[in-house]
Amino acid sequence: MIFFIIYTLKYLTLLIAVLLMVAFYTVFERKIIGTTQRRAGPAIVGLFGLLQAVADGLKLLLKTNIQVSFANKFLFVICPLFVFFLSLVSWSIVPLGFNIHFIQIKFNLLLLLALSSLNAYGVILAGWASNSKYALIGALRAGAQMIAYEISFSLMLLNIIVCVGSLNLISIVAAQAYCWFCVQHFPIFIIFFLTILAETNRHPFDFAEAESELVSGFNIEYGSMNFALFFLGEYSNMILMSVLTSLMFLGGWNLPFITHLLPPMIQSIVLGTKTLFIMSLIVLARATLPRLRYDTLMNLGWKTFLPFNLAWFILTCSLLLIFDGLPTYGGYPEKYCYFSMGDLYIYTGHN
Repeated sequence: MIFFIIYTLKYLTLLIAVLLMVAFYTVFERKIIGTTQRRAGPAIVGLFGLLQAVADGLKLLLKTNIQVSFANKFLFVICPLFVFFLSLVSWSIVPLGFNIHFIQIKFNLLLLLALSSLNAYGVILAGWASNSKYALIGALRAGAQMIAYEISFSLMLLNIIVCVGSLNLISIVAAQAYCWFCVQHFPIFIIFFLTILAETNRHPFDFAEAESELVSGFNIEYGSMNFALFFLGEYSNMILMSVLTSLMFLGGWNLPFITHLLPPMIQSIVLGTKTLFIMSLIVLARATLPRLRYDTLMNLGWKTFLPFNLAWFILTCSLLLIFDGLPTYGGYPEKYCYFSMGDLYIYTGHN
């Protein structure tokens, strides 16, 4: 009973944290877009417009929840909950510091990839359950676009996994104590950033919600809190993918030229700063780039990203094999980290 209460409190804390992050990120996004496009952003509700997200949330909460007459009522209701639930579960397995995590899982990167892939099912089923042609087209676009970039997405991460020899995000961060992977794999880092734009349905790859063609895409029939759950899930995934990019390519909570383990508070601040940088780039992409044609992403995913990532993966494996750089101790030299009884330990004696 005590463990149930503890885990309930932990997930309530996680839920509140995710809601606050999404709320402030929406204000942050509108401020950046307003500044970039030289127009006014949120400035009325609250100090500097900081309470605009709260006002928007209350507006959605007070709206009448309307269901489509000929929709599949069960799937229509369950899909928004499914998308939001996946985003919460994904946050629970991502480490935000060496000992800062909700659930400690040895292969957390593998589980995170599985959960991110399941998110597409919520979008596809929501479009189908709405019984609307616009929603169905948006759902089919989401499925086709996921297939276009998902293989390249896995190949990009395989480059890091081969260099580290581990599917644990803490071990991957530890392997970047001396050099971040964005330096060693800079082309992959750029392609990875473009891929997470497609993963989160953001400009210029927001084809599943293209308002100029599909009114609102897969969620056109959703309103009130059902729409809010999709909104929360999308923005939560954007922040999550920014954290993943920081962990995989920007050294996570490590600082350049500092090889010892930082205090927990400093780790969170360092990781948060890097995540905010990636989030800013996502917003700038929306503010500056026009939406591409749908076939452009297909050509980009299948004819450009996939061959290049495959060639880079072969090159990485070849160089590691030639210079005897393949990992032998679970991803990092044995004196720094190793797996024992399913837990990762990092020595700080090499400071």
